[in-house]
Amino acid sequence: MTVPADDGLVRCAWPLETQLYRDYHDYEWGKPLHGNDALFERLCLEAFQSGLSWLTILRKRPAFRSAFAGFSIERVAEFGDADVARLMTDAGIVRNRLKIEAAIANARVARRLDIGLDQLLWSFAPPQRPRPRTGADVPATTPESVAMAKELKRRGFRFVGPTTAYALMQATGMVDDHLADCWVGSEVSGTG
Repeated sequence: MTVPADDGLVRCAWPLETQLYRDYHDYEWGKPLHGNDALFERLCLEAFQSGLSWLTILRKRPAFRSAFAGFSIERVAEFGDADVARLMTDAGIVRNRLKIEAAIANARVARRLDIGLDQLLWSFAPPQRPRPRTGADVPATTPESVAMAKELKRRGFRFVGPTTAYALMQATGMVDDHLADCWVGSEVSGTG
């Protein structure tokens, strides 16, 4: 479902709760994102979001960036027990030990990849398809997200199930799940 907002633009209904959410929808979500560290950040944040609202993560994103050294793969891969202890006391982030330890372990795996994280993740991007007509047409997983999660797990990544992988694909523009009549990107992508 899309709805016209107070600015007269028709958007997907989910981001209308706050301006922060609207800005994320309008300017980030579904836009192609590249770069090993940038994609590492999104992979980590999607894992931290598991079981929580994405809005919670967006509100905490500046604190996450500070706590996790800007999501530099090289720097996070060097985190140790003292960093885990520090992160567990940081009220600005989600203080879940398993997720914190997974982010650090994932940085170590990403650092050892034989190809860049960007290349690995984007290798699972499906061919472009028409935008969904309604929210009911947006899947929670796809064969590509299942394959991505399976390969990431095979390589040693944690907290990367098929649903998290699909959310990552949506967030980073590997798929365009803005609804067909949403104004975002329609004039650029040709999929509106």
